[in-house]
Formats: sequence, structure tokens, C-alpha cells
Amino acid sequence: MLTGVYQATRKDNTIYYRSGIQFRGKHISLGSFDSEQKANSAYLEASRLLDDRTVTIHNVLSYISVLPHEKAVVLVNFRDNGIYIKNPIFLCKGYFIYFLSPAEELKFDRDDLFYYSSHKILRRQGHLYVNDYGMQCSLLSRYGIKPYAVAGRDYFFANGDNTDYRYSNLIIKNHYHGVLAFTKNGMPRYKTQIHINGNYIIGAYRSEEKAAIAYNKAADLAKAAGLRKNFPENYVEIPPKEYAEIYSTLKISEKYLRYLNELSSTPELSD
Repeated sequence: MLTGVYQATRKDNTIYYRSGIQFRGKHISLGSFDSEQKANSAYLEASRLLDDRTVTIHNVLSYISVLPHEKAVVLVNFRDNGIYIKNPIFLCKGYFIYFLSPAEELKFDRDDLFYYSSHKILRRQGHLYVNDYGMQCSLLSRYGIKPYAVAGRDYFFANGDNTDYRYSNLIIKNHYHGVLAFTKNGMPRYKTQIHINGNYIIGAYRSEEKAAIAYNKAADLAKAAGLRKNFPENYVEIPPKEYAEIYSTLKISEKYLRYLNELSSTPELSD
């Protein structure tokens, strides 16, 4: 066998070749290949990455043809930073880069290193997520950004780079469903709206929490009127007694209440 190559057999008895390398006392698997020559080429490319410091995380693609890019990132990071991480992560000063692909880099704070070292980032229909305890969790959900949030309206990237997921760069403007922040006479205000055959304004409130509770109340009233629709519920972290008091005293748009009254008198909705 060529250096760094191991022959193996699949369950159907077909032969394939595995490649591996030792570095700093650790055996690192380089992958499986359909020929002994490819497996050996992967070993030789890995050897160069680990020995030649002119090969950097920025030019590594020029030095590999068989070795997967993800594995090359792992090796260069291990060589430069002394930490073996199985995912394609490269540590920088104060943050790290996660290589989604050779051309796509995501930036994260070091505080997230443990999480992304053990959770692979995946993409589906343009959305980034990880599998966590059997569930698909959006990257944005780790920042408290809801699935229905709209970039540029409910949250934005401070430096304009939507690949920079460092906490200081992600600014959340609207935390709750159906709540939009605005300014009136230089003071922050929060408008609540609900979507039922178009948007209905529920009211404007002095706090984001009150606006979120107003949305919940508007949704409850819609269900009571017979509307069969699953409205998201805003979770507001305040004591139950305070929540109940706000809920009971919040004023709701008269126009919206009249609309619900018309709904409740519609035969197909009042069964």
C-alpha cells in the first residue's frame, strides 16, 4: 500500500481506500477514495499543508485537488492554532471563521466556538440551520430572531455584512411578532398590526412589551370571533399578574373590533 493508505471493504464486499495522517500525536482521517492513488494524493496534500507554512487558510485551494476543502481547513487550523476541530473552522483573534464552502465564510464570536465545533451548519432553500437534538434550528434563532423576522425591518447587520454573525453586528429592531418600532416626537413607539386578509392596525403603544401583548389579545379576539387561523403567540417575560393586568386594560382599535364583529356574524364563521 502507498503511504497513508488503508484498504477497506464495504458491506457489499466492494473495495475502497481510506487515507489518514498522524500529526502532533493525533491520527486524522482524510476521507475515503475509490482508488489507492487518490487516497495517497490526499495524504501527500495533507502532508504539505501541515509542513509548509506558506500555505495559508487564504491560498489553500491552490494546493489541493483531491483533499476536500473542509478537511484542508481543519488541518491548517490545527497546524496554526494547535486545536483540532472536526468542522471547517479557522480561529482568528477574537473570532472564528466557519467555511460554509470554499467561497463562503461566516464569522462568529469565540463564545460560539464550542457550539459550532460540534454542530455542522447546513443550508436548505437559502436558510442556514443546524440539527440540534433532532430539530432544525435556524442560525438566527440563537440571537433571539424569530423565523418570521424580515432582514432590514426586524433585524439588520450593523456593518452591512450578512455573513458576519458576531453579536455586536446583529441588531434586533423588532423582537415580537406583529410589532414594528417607530419614532414619534423623538420618542420610541411601537405599532401593533395583525394580518387577516390584509393588515389591521391594532394600536400604538409606549413599550414593546405592551405592543406584543396587544398582538396576543388581538389574536385571541380573532379566534373568539370564529376565525380559524394559527396566529403566532408572543412570549413576554413579565410576571403573570402583570401580564394579565396589561392584557385586560390594553385598548384595541375600534375599527378592528368592528371588523371582528362582522366576522362573528358571518354564517360560515359562526357555526
